[in-house]
Amino acid sequence: MTNTQITLIQIDNYGPWTTTPEPRREVDLQTLQSRLYADISQLVGNREGYAFFARFDNLVTVTNGLDRNAHRLIQNSVANRYPVTASVSIGVDSQPITALGTASRQLQAAGSAQDSERREILTGETLPGTDRADEDVQIAHFDVNDATKKYTDELNEFDTFINIEQGYAELMRHMRHAHDSLSFFVGGDNVIAVCSAMDESDYHEAIRHVRDVVDVDLKVGVGRARMAQRAGMDAKHALEDCRENGSLVELAW
Repeated sequence: MTNTQITLIQIDNYGPWTTTPEPRREVDLQTLQSRLYADISQLVGNREGYAFFARFDNLVTVTNGLDRNAHRLIQNSVANRYPVTASVSIGVDSQPITALGTASRQLQAAGSAQDSERREILTGETLPGTDRADEDVQIAHFDVNDATKKYTDELNEFDTFINIEQGYAELMRHMRHAHDSLSFFVGGDNVIAVCSAMDESDYHEAIRHVRDVVDVDLKVGVGRARMAQRAGMDAKHALEDCRENGSLVELAW
C-alpha cells in the first residue's frame, strides 16, 4: 500500500499583488514564477522530495520524510528571497489525489488565496515515522515512444507541443479518475506520476487508453521507495529498461 505525503505550496495574495499598485510586467512575473519553482524544487529535492510546478502560483510537492520544521524552513527561505510569501498545507493518504484534496481543503479553510490577511499558513500533519514503510511512494516516469522521430524531426515545434500536450492531458485525466493518481508534465516528452498502489496491468491499461483516445504511444518505468527521489530514480532506470528491450511497462521491483 502506498502512503503518500503531499504538500501544497501556494503563493499568498498573488493575484492582487500582480496588479498592485499597478499591473506588473508579465515578463517579470514569469521570471519570478520560474525562479520560485526552481528554488522550491531544490529545497524539496535536497530533502529527497519532488516538486511540480502545477500552475506556478500553486506547487504540488511529494514530501515523505519532511517534518513540520522542514516545511517552515522552506517558507522562511521563500520569504527571505522573494517579495511574496507562501502558505503550506500537508496531506497524507494512500491515494495521492486524496492527500492533495486534504491539503487543499485545509488551506482553503485558512483563507482565500487572494486574502491579504492570510500569510504563511502552515497546516496539516506529516506522516509519523512509525507509519512509514519502504513502499510508501510509487513514482511512474512516462515517456512518448519515438517522440523525436514522430514529432520533433517532422513537425514544427508548436505542432509537436500540441501532440505531446494532448498525450499528457489525457494521461493526467485518466490517472486522476481511474487511479486516484497525480501526473505532471516535466519537460520534453516526459510525464511523472505520483501513483496509488497500481500494478503492471494498470499501467498497460493507462497506456492503451491514451493511445486509443489521442493516438499518442507511451512507455513507463515505475519505482517505489520510502522517499520520492529514490522511487523516481528507480523509475528512470526502469524506463531505460523499456528503451533497451522495447517493452512498454517496467517495474523496478
